[in-house]
Amino acid sequence: MAQEFDRVQLRDLTEYVKTEALRLGFSRVGITTPEPPPHLEIYEKWLKERRHGEMTYLETDRARHRRADPHRILPECESILVVAANYLPNGQKSTGVAAYAVGDDYHEVLTDRLKRLVSSIEARVGREIKNRYYTDTGPLLERELAQRAGLGWIGKNTCLISPEYGSYFFLAEVLLDLPLEPDQPIKTDHCGECTLCIEACPTNCILPDRTLDASRCISYLTIELKGTIPLELRQLTDDWIFGCDICQQVCPWNLRFAEPTADQAFQARAFLNEPTPRIFLQLTPQDYRTALSKSPLKRAKRSGLLRNAAVAAGNAGGRASVPDLERVLAKEEDPVPRAHAAWALGELGELEALRVALDSEQDPEVLAEIRLALDGAED
Repeated sequence: MAQEFDRVQLRDLTEYVKTEALRLGFSRVGITTPEPPPHLEIYEKWLKERRHGEMTYLETDRARHRRADPHRILPECESILVVAANYLPNGQKSTGVAAYAVGDDYHEVLTDRLKRLVSSIEARVGREIKNRYYTDTGPLLERELAQRAGLGWIGKNTCLISPEYGSYFFLAEVLLDLPLEPDQPIKTDHCGECTLCIEACPTNCILPDRTLDASRCISYLTIELKGTIPLELRQLTDDWIFGCDICQQVCPWNLRFAEPTADQAFQARAFLNEPTPRIFLQLTPQDYRTALSKSPLKRAKRSGLLRNAAVAAGNAGGRASVPDLERVLAKEEDPVPRAHAAWALGELGELEALRVALDSEQDPEVLAEIRLALDGAED
């Protein structure tokens, strides 16, 4: 049976929950109801058109079933608390790593705060609360819930944009078997006629229905994609080694209103203030374990970071990274970074290194990259 509150108690409890969320380090908080998401058909169409690339976990029957109705996650759910955490670091100087990834892993940071928030609410109401909490890990359409909770609107670049703070936010949700006063959704599309994000995207991955073709998105290519980056997209990834912020960097709402966070968890690690391809090309297995401990960058795995850094080095030009690329091509066990190092050396015109590798390389895909680079130089 649902716990009953009179109007004053409900208002006071709602105010307490919001105040406690802010005290624990969240930047914004809103509340919505657990009705099914109104734009589920757009998500289903996105899956049907295979816009999710190799992220097959999104298309399982269980995941789709649960995304269609929050009650399928928590049958007792009466309200959904949606919180946002500003992650924009202070003084980050370059663009090779997305702003959200230069600090600590938000999954760990925010999950700890969500646990403490639930404990605080339980202490307030004097009982155990049935709940589920997620931050980018659960079968929820997070941005729809956040819009419904009054935190912002879904922009043309698919980010949730706050009219007061921009879009550099993590989102997290808590499903509660507790009635709380819902907030009013933001219904106005404040993007208006602006198309700066669409025009700025180098891979043209932003679609007209406010979704992305993930298979072309630089964030997907540098994080989620585990194999070979398509040849036609490599130059378009420019210097991005992990993630991409271009569509946020050009957004007028960020240019006008986004402010750096004071949250220490999301400040840049020293070596990520100005990340270069060489830093990652020289990343040993031990460095990967220690320097990137509790970092979001570990999602790409060491081989993925080497692959991405090789492409960034090839795009950057110059000879600074050549010795590192030669080492990757000659000594790395994983053929994926070796193949991309071969491509990068070809882009830099280092043909002798490729000819040397041609005599010893055994992997057919790496050999194909070497030959393609050599043939391209001879044309």
